[in-house]
Amino acid sequence: MADMANRLRQETSPYLLQHADNPVAWQPWGAAALRAAREAGKPILLSVGYAACHWCHVMAHESFEDPATAALMNDLYVCIKVDREERPDIDHLYMAALHALGEQGGWPLTMFLTPDGEPFWGGTYFPPEPRWGRPSFRQVLRGVAEAFAAQPAAVQQNAGALRQALAAVAAEHPGDLPDPATLDRAAAALLRLTDPEHGGLRGAPKFPNPPIFRFLWQNACRTGDPAGLAATRLLLRRMALGGICDHLGGGFARYATDAEWLVPHFEKMLYDNAQLLDLLALAQAAAPETLFAARAAETVGWLLRDMQAAAQDGCAAFAASEDADSEGEEGRFYVWTAAEIDAALGPHSAAFKAAYDVTPAGNWEGKTILRRLAPPADPAQESLLADARARLLARRAARPRPGRDDKVLADWNALMIAALARAAAVFGRPDWLARAAAAYRFIQAALRVPDGRIAHAWRAGRIAAAGLLDDQAGMARAALALFEATGEARYRDDAIALAEGAGRWFAGGGDSYFTTASDAADVPLGPAARPRSAADNATPAGNGLMAEVLARLYHLTGDPRWRAQAEGVLRAFAGLGERLSACPTLLAAADLLAEATVVVVIGAPAAPAARALAEAVLGSPDPAVCLLRAGDAAALPQDHPAYGKTLPPGQDAAAYLCRGNVCGLPLTDPAAVAAQLRARRPAA
Repeated sequence: MADMANRLRQETSPYLLQHADNPVAWQPWGAAALRAAREAGKPILLSVGYAACHWCHVMAHESFEDPATAALMNDLYVCIKVDREERPDIDHLYMAALHALGEQGGWPLTMFLTPDGEPFWGGTYFPPEPRWGRPSFRQVLRGVAEAFAAQPAAVQQNAGALRQALAAVAAEHPGDLPDPATLDRAAAALLRLTDPEHGGLRGAPKFPNPPIFRFLWQNACRTGDPAGLAATRLLLRRMALGGICDHLGGGFARYATDAEWLVPHFEKMLYDNAQLLDLLALAQAAAPETLFAARAAETVGWLLRDMQAAAQDGCAAFAASEDADSEGEEGRFYVWTAAEIDAALGPHSAAFKAAYDVTPAGNWEGKTILRRLAPPADPAQESLLADARARLLARRAARPRPGRDDKVLADWNALMIAALARAAAVFGRPDWLARAAAAYRFIQAALRVPDGRIAHAWRAGRIAAAGLLDDQAGMARAALALFEATGEARYRDDAIALAEGAGRWFAGGGDSYFTTASDAADVPLGPAARPRSAADNATPAGNGLMAEVLARLYHLTGDPRWRAQAEGVLRAFAGLGERLSACPTLLAAADLLAEATVVVVIGAPAAPAARALAEAVLGSPDPAVCLLRAGDAAALPQDHPAYGKTLPPGQDAAAYLCRGNVCGLPLTDPAAVAAQLRARRPAA
């Protein structure tokens, strides 16, 4: 049997390195660890978490750093530690197993596996002593090990049942293409879950759930029903004013523990802020609000100031997350006392305290989480508040900072690249577009492997995890966003190459895509349980993103193979029935495929008239709008509805709005283009 010692010191993941000095003989996930378990004949204790996870830190301090507990773990198990952000495929597999056991998911994820990697029991956080009706972690360790040794038939029965459950989760559910009635039913079901007072979904804890609200927004653009638009704007307003927003440094925390967005779980994730920036841009495009513009600028300010990862060849992508904890306490970096505010602001403190809910008693555990209570004041007063925020931010910068997970994740960066491209157009910030392009170049240079795939994770100069479906789909989507924003054909060509690569490595066994590549060598449980999903979580599902990419490629190239492939993905899950409401990104892709407005701008792309028309298109509030800068319409495919269109006499540029293979009359006024796009109708 291989020598068992803590082997995390050679890893690049900040989360794994946090555990490199534990007395636990942690092994990183991989073939070597699985082989060691088989050779030892021991069950596997699998612990999954991430660097910004508060309860992961708690369990680590209570149990994994305790020598007695670690000795018990080492004696009874082969212990494997996984960074869920680095290996979301492994996390997804075993989280699905936990759900199949009837348990609520969360992190840390604690699963018990056979030596072959088959799950048979699990949970999440376990306390060091019995409390809250939960056994202690040491009791769990002994009990599971005893059951594994004394009841092998029961263990195998559990493992077999979970194997079947995971195969069912990974199965396709074919049906007819989603039609407008299907989209409306899903939107109505989701709207019934929304909170009409505080925004978001009802109850607590409160998560932003951007994929849900992006679908509600897009469906409202299709139908003209204002309910989806109103629900999204309410979500953004309440979050923008609440404690979940960092009013000093910008950006949003992961979620709120209460129903009013006051008390955040203070970690900040790249993917949340990317999707919220996208929603802020859509909302601003529909009806500008000073609040949305401010929060978008602050979010990008946080991104560029605090989240830039290592640079390479003058380009840098973005780090994954910032921790909730500093100095051993959750939220310590972000909260204030009234005395601290007084000391920092002097005579201006009273106005600030009234505006941001600062009281001597505090609003959380004797401290204050800043939230905006007062309505916008006159410009002079707002200027004073802005100055106060800047002074407090400078004061806060002297505090010990929360940890930062600076690994680069391709799929999360792809979400931010696409969001920056949209926000750059809506808010008139070409510098944001340049930053998106630089992050894209970094991913292409550092994470693209020789066969053309995009790897998943990179840190400290090396790739740390192989590419997954979400990476290929996300980067193809980002490439198309940059293609539409710039008109540079190389981005479209990149998207085509990534879509073709996804077909080679991730398709098979149906019309949809698996999460893991066909050559993945360390994903257990066999081909039947190979992960595949269309259900969104905090981020859009890979199949939903691929359906969007394929639909947009069809509209931008006219190539019918992309339409056929998009329809295949949509049909693969259309049989989910009412459960389709859990797949909002997929449903939005169905709308994009069926009803996209393709705007073809004819004229020299660099000409001011053509640029103005393109900017009007890029500023549309409807996500189901595609921009194609044709230069000369004769260069379009002959079956494209805009093929052969000409410029009106005396005009340097014109826009043709096309839907359903029919184009309207040429438009030369950007305002007229914007008005037509708001109505989701081609020009008459």
